[in-house]
Amino acid sequence: MLPGSLPPPLRTLRVMFVVLLLLLLGIPTAEIFFIIRVARDLGIPETIGLLVAVSIVGAWLVRRSGLGVMRQIQERLARGEIPGKELVDGLLILVGGLLMLTPGFLTDAVGLLLLVPPTRLALRALLVRRYSKRIRIAGWTARPGGFGFGGFGRGGAGGSETGPDRGDVRDVREPRALPKGRKRREKPGSG
Repeated sequence: MLPGSLPPPLRTLRVMFVVLLLLLLGIPTAEIFFIIRVARDLGIPETIGLLVAVSIVGAWLVRRSGLGVMRQIQERLARGEIPGKELVDGLLILVGGLLMLTPGFLTDAVGLLLLVPPTRLALRALLVRRYSKRIRIAGWTARPGGFGFGGFGRGGAGGSETGPDRGDVRDVREPRALPKGRKRREKPGSG
């Protein structure tokens, strides 16, 4: 390694720090700039009213979208399927809701885009394509086939010997077997 050069993990960490610092400084600065521009054109009370109205609409969209995704997750789980695409939708709705909580027009615009189904579906497809090879759930791998449409399955690149039929998932209602010679403790008040 050359003197003064950093190993790759530290370089990546350094780049991430610089990007995060720029975002933490740049986004509030841009938000203040746009709020001042809108206040100059519309007036201060109208600008405040517009920010409040957009937040109310955003809260309604978060609630509506979030409840819909929760229902879809429950339906998929009831059928014994992994709710992959619904979980990604839930994450995007959460991020959209957090952006709606941040006062300002730019973050509200991005948050609203995440809450509207067509843009959320396009972003979900992009994220699934980009990260499907990296997702692994208890020995199950997401394949490029997609989430929930036969896209999950046993194995992966090297073939895994885990999965629900291999005993890595157990019913938590069943008592766990104790090693020989150990007794179960009595619950207080039972007996």
